[in-house]
Amino acid sequence: MNDLRILSKIKNDYDRFTGVEQKVASYILDHPDFIPTMTTKELAKQAGASEASIVRFCKTIGVGSFKMLKVVLAKENSESEHTINDFSLLQSKDTPHSLFQKVTYLNKSALELSVNTLDKKDFERSIEAFLHADKFAIYGVGGSYPPVMDAQYKLIKLGYHAIASADFHYMVSVLSMMKPGDVFLVISTSGKTMEAIELAKFAKEIGITVIALTVLAKSTLYKLADIRLCIPNVEEENRVGSIASRIAQLNIIDALYLSLFHRIGNTIIEGLNESRERVKNKKK
Repeated sequence: MNDLRILSKIKNDYDRFTGVEQKVASYILDHPDFIPTMTTKELAKQAGASEASIVRFCKTIGVGSFKMLKVVLAKENSESEHTINDFSLLQSKDTPHSLFQKVTYLNKSALELSVNTLDKKDFERSIEAFLHADKFAIYGVGGSYPPVMDAQYKLIKLGYHAIASADFHYMVSVLSMMKPGDVFLVISTSGKTMEAIELAKFAKEIGITVIALTVLAKSTLYKLADIRLCIPNVEEENRVGSIASRIAQLNIIDALYLSLFHRIGNTIIEGLNESRERVKNKKK
């Protein structure tokens, strides 16, 4: 996609579209806030076009699919009204409460967009990979490290052998002791972190299943991964810190945890109850 924002691109290219494409473009330009919540069928009905025309239109404007169009539009809509996570924040006149509202909106948008970026089949494949693995290695640095620790904590609660670290050299040693069929969960928002990429390559060489928790984009890590758990690209390039991306990552980890518990809960419920009782006793 070129450097123009998607709505500007649609406006600029409007006269080049076919008649049906212009119908779709007109509806999108008139109702940009509605698109992220619509299905292909709903947009086709409202625009007076076929579902196939919607798919062709998305390819014409360079986004590839209606799912990706929804992600791009939602991000553009949120940025135009609620840009808070880059250095321009210093020039804003926001109050603490207005910033609270904008952070809440940004996080909510990230969660809603995740419904479109997380592939159902890949999520189900990740559950199967977890169920059949003996050991887990979890890696991430910077803003991705808190979700790494949360993933380790939840896997340990389920009785799994999970090791988490932000240390590249330590993780090399951990991976070298793992076996084919084990799982390496690598968390990188951008998918471009060199250490994460090198570790993913090493893991694949020795037959470890690589699951990447990253943005929906054709990054190096995305291409390397056996299974991709994708979050929306909701962060600014020069961001103040990981905000919405972290929320989206934690949300997927929570869903993994509950899905695994749903499958194996009967085998570990006694241990969970015992640990809960011990914690209760400490509070007395």
